Amino acid sequence: MRVAVAGTFGPIHDGHRTLFEHALRFGEHVVVALTSDELAVETRTEPRPIPDFDDRVQAVTDEIAAIDEWNREVEVRRLETEYGIAADEPSIDALVVSPETAPELEDVNARRRERGFEPISGIVAPYVLADDGERISSTRIVKGEIDEHGRLLE
Repeated sequence: MRVAVAGTFGPIHDGHRTLFEHALRFGEHVVVALTSDELAVETRTEPRPIPDFDDRVQAVTDEIAAIDEWNREVEVRRLETEYGIAADEPSIDALVVSPETAPELEDVNARRRERGFEPISGIVAPYVLADDGERISSTRIVKGEIDEHGRLLE
């Protein structure tokens, strides 16, 4: 099965690791759709510094290598539009999503149908919570609230 996972992934945290682990567990071929620098800025609801694309590619590659116990074929690609690879590539079978992004799968499949592609399945990875019971996020890390593992810093 060809599984995609998409995001900005910077800075990387345990929530991202859970997404990667789900993609690796279910996909023989994994496509990591990494937002371009421009898209990463456009899609932020709350502006924050974001590592450069090349730095994020290296971080994602390193993280996946560290957790890939299945020796999967992994490809990191630049995501230029919101639905990009998942909606535009007929060979994708499933998309790993968080509970927050799961509703977007409906839009992805509508776009796939418009192109004559089969709909894709969603693989929902659970949130990873910080010590305070709130979900871990890159925004919280950048703000200095938590570290990449969800430990409180304040």
